[in-house]
Amino acid sequence: MIANVDTSLVDWSRAQFALTAMYHWIFVPLTLGLSVIQAVMETMYYRTGDEFWKKTAKFWMKIFGINFAVGVATGLILEFEFGTNWSNYSWFVGDIFGAPLAIEGILAFFMEATFIAVMFFGWDKVSKKFHLASTWLVSLGATLSAWWILVANAWMQHPVGMQFNPDTVRNEMVDFMAVAFSPDAVNKFFHSVLSGWVLGAVFVVGVSCWFLLKNRQRRFALKSIKIAAVFGIISAGLIVFTGHVAGTIIGKSQPMKLAAAEGFYEGKEGAGLVAVGLLNPAKQTYNDGEDPFIFRIEIPKMLSFLANSNFDSFVPGIADIIEGGYEQDDGTIALPAEEKIERGKKAITALAHYREAGKSGDEATKAAAYKDFQENVEYFGYGYIKDVNELVPSVPLNFYSFRIMVVLGFYFVLFFIVVIYLGYKEKLHKMKWMHWIGVLTIPLAYIAGQAGWIVAEVGRQPWAIQDLLPVTVAVSKLDVSSVKLTFFIFAFLFTMMLIAAVGISIREIRKGPDLPELEEGNN
Repeated sequence: MIANVDTSLVDWSRAQFALTAMYHWIFVPLTLGLSVIQAVMETMYYRTGDEFWKKTAKFWMKIFGINFAVGVATGLILEFEFGTNWSNYSWFVGDIFGAPLAIEGILAFFMEATFIAVMFFGWDKVSKKFHLASTWLVSLGATLSAWWILVANAWMQHPVGMQFNPDTVRNEMVDFMAVAFSPDAVNKFFHSVLSGWVLGAVFVVGVSCWFLLKNRQRRFALKSIKIAAVFGIISAGLIVFTGHVAGTIIGKSQPMKLAAAEGFYEGKEGAGLVAVGLLNPAKQTYNDGEDPFIFRIEIPKMLSFLANSNFDSFVPGIADIIEGGYEQDDGTIALPAEEKIERGKKAITALAHYREAGKSGDEATKAAAYKDFQENVEYFGYGYIKDVNELVPSVPLNFYSFRIMVVLGFYFVLFFIVVIYLGYKEKLHKMKWMHWIGVLTIPLAYIAGQAGWIVAEVGRQPWAIQDLLPVTVAVSKLDVSSVKLTFFIFAFLFTMMLIAAVGISIREIRKGPDLPELEEGNN
């Protein structure tokens, strides 16, 4: 693996991957949400035989199809980048990371590809029951795709079910079930999919509100809002719960991420959660003596509850994690980061001696080196860290992204409650101010999703795999100019794809569903 690498190569490789991932997540969550909503609408058609529901479902399927196509294109590029830009990463953990991605491609993606053709082109060509089954199977396939991709991502956040093989210098899977169904993977799946469901619900409500603003297709708009709002409030309520579970999981497996998201430097019992705060830009390192905040308003003891489901529990801050010395959940005392780095260097040195002894046939030296390696392998990745300050991710980016995500999450709960209440009182179609709120809420759902992924991925830095492999070692040995060039090429292509997708979607929305206005009860 690369011990010394140009930092600009790392930065540009990270930027290219972040660019691809952020564009990919523009399209994927909407397909997750719309796939369920359109399936519910087709179920209404199957049960009632009312052509209104068929045409309503077909309208939302068009929007689904546009986003699905672009999501597949960006997703394929994202997977290829593991081999092109992060070849050391792929070599080091390919036996583990590749398995869920392979399953996603073989099982889930092919399920989508098979039944999506029936869903779009099978109307009046297959039975209503088979077509409905195809629509639900497309939704299931999209969700299963998300499962396996999120299993891979959760493993990067908290690697389990593997064992390092010093002969191949690779981590190899020893427990597939531990990888596939770890608590991190299960909760990340639900939290991420639910965010897609919330986006889908917000999108349908917002677009339907646009029709109400234009005094068009009232029945279509109100019926769509009713289904989407109920679906949305269930999803938004559940996402609050999975967010709390995520906080507990992160508090145990990635305490630095939690501390960075809170701007929390000095650990304490009964730690408060910052509800509103402004970070001090003069704060540069964990031990520079600067106050981390210009001002803040805390919810007493809530951070302790979020991290440990205990209002009085101890939560380590950034300084504690770097300096060590506090008692961890398993009763052990946390090591200082400097000691972890030294033990990581010992593991790297022992591995080199093990391989050299193996080549020369010196079994005694090989056995001694193996023993030294096993004693320090837990800190292998730390051996590549040059400065303890590298272990602290961007506090401002995590802090503000976390608050954007949380505030918008609670806003969506309130938004759906108001929409359902006004719909129940049959007042929604009269309130133009609410129609505008519905339309303007659409971009907020996208912002919340992106903010969540910023916390998840930036909060993990400097690790490609938590505590196991830093990004500086995971990167491919490429010419920086080639990475820069492809970054700008991808930026141009993805932007063009986004403009095209938005343009086509707007055209289809303006055209509206294939329903007569008189039938809609507008005149």
